[in-house]
Amino acid sequence: MLQEFKEFALKGNVVDMAVGIVIGGAFGTIISSLVNDIIMPPIGLLLGDVDFANIMLILKGEGPYPSVEAAQEAGAVTMNVGLFVNAVISFLIVAWALFIVIKGVNKMKREEEAAPPAPAEPPRNEVLLEEIRDLLAKS
Repeated sequence: MLQEFKEFALKGNVVDMAVGIVIGGAFGTIISSLVNDIIMPPIGLLLGDVDFANIMLILKGEGPYPSVEAAQEAGAVTMNVGLFVNAVISFLIVAWALFIVIKGVNKMKREEEAAPPAPAEPPRNEVLLEEIRDLLAKS
């Protein structure tokens, strides 16, 4: 059973999948930072100095609160609309990046399929017969 597990774990697909998951996690962190630290602040300034991360609807509790964290510490129940907007934008960026990668892979596959196959080598007996023919023609 240990040998079977070792064969399974060391197959190319499993290792490739593990690498993809680790890189995907790191990519997700980068995208979250891009959205929260680069994209949303200028949009917030354009909309009147709004911090999207702190846009919330207070369902239970006395408000207003300066941030989602402050509302949660005070025991308020909130719908965190701004955090949802940030998550949607992050998702769209990741989906677009994956679309571009898949599009490139599909293009490479199409080019590979479109390439004409190399001509098959003639059977060994035909090669020998041609050599004999050529030798007889010289004689």
